[in-house]
Amino acid sequence: MTITLRRALRLAPPEVIALVGGGGKTALMFRLADALAADGLRVVTAMTTRLFVGQMARAPARLVVRDDNALLALLPEALAEHGHVLVTSDIFTEDGKAQGVSPDLIDRIAAQAGAHVVIVEADGSRRLPFKAPAAHEPVVPSATTLLIPMAGLDVVGRPLTSEFVHRPELIAALTGAAEGDPVTPEMIAAVLAHPAGGAKGLPPGARLIPFLNKADDESRLEHGRAAARSLLSRAGVDSVAIGALEGLAAVQEVWSHVSAVVLAAGSASRFGGPKQLAPWRGRPLIAHVLEQARACPDLDAVVVTVGAEAAAVRAVIGDRATVVADVPDWAAGQSRSVRAGLAALVAAQPSVGAAVFLLADQPGVTPELLSALVQHHRETLAPVVAPRHNGQRGNPVLFDRSTFGEFASLAGDIGARPIIRAHADEIAWLDWPTPEVLLDIDTRADLK
Repeated sequence: MTITLRRALRLAPPEVIALVGGGGKTALMFRLADALAADGLRVVTAMTTRLFVGQMARAPARLVVRDDNALLALLPEALAEHGHVLVTSDIFTEDGKAQGVSPDLIDRIAAQAGAHVVIVEADGSRRLPFKAPAAHEPVVPSATTLLIPMAGLDVVGRPLTSEFVHRPELIAALTGAAEGDPVTPEMIAAVLAHPAGGAKGLPPGARLIPFLNKADDESRLEHGRAAARSLLSRAGVDSVAIGALEGLAAVQEVWSHVSAVVLAAGSASRFGGPKQLAPWRGRPLIAHVLEQARACPDLDAVVVTVGAEAAAVRAVIGDRATVVADVPDWAAGQSRSVRAGLAALVAAQPSVGAAVFLLADQPGVTPELLSALVQHHRETLAPVVAPRHNGQRGNPVLFDRSTFGEFASLAGDIGARPIIRAHADEIAWLDWPTPEVLLDIDTRADLK
């Protein structure tokens, strides 16, 4: 399942996208513009820095700014005809570059020109794969909704010198490294997420999605994964895209915040008592399931729902959960627990990219299985990721945040099955070699 750039960046037009850093800004700008225009969207590309004249031919149409008002009058018709229009200054430098346009003009284009998406290069990097911004940059328009700091993974292992990076002294100052040290994935992450680095100029409310480019072999992909893990541990990062813009597939993986919701609010009438408290190898089932979830390095948080026998379940939970969600109407069915758990998760972690729903009566679920589900989501960004064994769907199931709006309509004792059915053609299946994904505990005999 190929991840499109539009889906990887979770674009919901209208958007104003600012690209900063090094390692492929121009390639991303034009490749994204082409993809969006092919989808029928109207796209404006521009720069608040400079662009090589030879690169302008990558746009199907260009308007030159001599007067802002005249440009705004011409742009809607040009967009209707061409879909994608590049806007440049009429001032050219001796080194064959066009000067950038003002950020105020970008804001006016976003507000008045009828463009669905505006994509802006907001700084320069002298064609080097990694940089830190100087005092005068980046020039990020105030209307920006998505800031994408970039780096090329081919810089990993290179020395922190001006031969391989732009402004190594500033990178050293931001990271505590010494000039000449080898560049590491963690160094890249530290710069891209730093408020004086890749996140510099981030407008209030805008998303921050770093793009790690040139993951064109397994070694570089592993470096990208290490950087992505480090980036997600830092405040303000929404998600991380890893890709190779010169390759067939621009995006290989998207890393986001993923958390677990453990459903433990039911009364288990068939079992004859709260099975989440039943003993499993010397401890209550709910304690075992929570500890398996917490042992998974790919889950950020663990939410557990409580309803029936709430006080006793809370006593077992202790500090094993990040959030405990009360379900006062638990008797109305599992859907109430599902909805309450997801609401508590989103409230605690607004940037969560996906949620894995675990059952409190599935002791065979392991951290390895949970990590495999999360990794399959990174590789597909599918709305639903589900395990199966011998062709039969099992649990737990992961839901991408694109489905979260559908949970509000769930009712009765059916959990999230209607959402799985609604996305039946889009499920990313994880074939699991052993049957624990199918095994749960409904009766005392099952437990025995």
